[in-house]
Amino acid sequence: MSDSAYRVETTSRLAQWRIENLASCTYRKSDPFKMGKWNWHLSVEKSRVLFIKLYPEISNLTRDNPPIASFIIRVVSSAGDRKALTHPEIRDKQLKNNEDFVWAIDVPLTGKFIIDIEFLDLKTASPNGGEPCSIWAEGFTQQRSNVSALEALGRMLTEGIHTDIMINASDGSIGAHRAVLAARSPVFRSMFSHDLKEKELSTIDISDMSIEACQAFLNYLYGNIKHEDFLTHRLALIRAADKYDVSDLKDACHDSLLEDIDAKNVLERLQNATLYQLPKLKISCLRYLVKFGKIFDIRDDLSAFLQCADRELIAEVFNEVLNAWKGF
Repeated sequence: MSDSAYRVETTSRLAQWRIENLASCTYRKSDPFKMGKWNWHLSVEKSRVLFIKLYPEISNLTRDNPPIASFIIRVVSSAGDRKALTHPEIRDKQLKNNEDFVWAIDVPLTGKFIIDIEFLDLKTASPNGGEPCSIWAEGFTQQRSNVSALEALGRMLTEGIHTDIMINASDGSIGAHRAVLAARSPVFRSMFSHDLKEKELSTIDISDMSIEACQAFLNYLYGNIKHEDFLTHRLALIRAADKYDVSDLKDACHDSLLEDIDAKNVLERLQNATLYQLPKLKISCLRYLVKFGKIFDIRDDLSAFLQCADRELIAEVFNEVLNAWKGF
């Protein structure tokens, strides 16, 4: 049996284990796969029924900080009809060992099938006894915001302390500071260094952003953004980051958009990956659609996408599909 029989493929928050053949009275355990902070295993055992288990690899990390997982798990037939069995959604279940999640399936499965796991969230217990913390939320917060160091700068914006320029969004205006904008964006610095209308009138028109998105953009520049606002306005923020050459914001949006690709957003993200030259996001979206077979689950959306998407992007999607078919 080849090593591929034990390998679990992963992308973003999705994991898939392809089972080519499972004889009766058989036990099989996958190779470890990385999701979040932990290494994980899947196992299948077939007797009168099929038992599927998902559990983290035993380690000091698992003992000290066992994952609290939310996920959807499916068994998908690899046949043409791609019939699926779906377990009820699991929410905030702590997993410590191989008995904490067991799915018993009494429907007979023959031939090839795929175990498909979509991780909705992974949390760890709060050290001070509070609510569990999402590991995917804490990374952005810890890396890009130091509240104590930036508190005064944030108050300059929120309290309008000595603002000297007005930002006009599509449906409102916000006061800001030339020095901060110039320090964070070479495009803004150029506006204020030359005799442009922004310098003369002390206003900047950003008509392609709503007031809420513009506020989130300024909050990021001032180091005062909340994670939930960042998530809500990611696509508007990446557009602004590209337009005003704020490379760290563009990187932050790129990294975040990689984390929660799903069937509802994959086509939109693929288009944005092409528009704003986000190579990792494009690769992840194509892998999600083609390698993981999700292109079959979004036929209606794909039809609308093919009618309006860039021709080169459509050709790239078809090339990925053709290359995948060559492998079968």
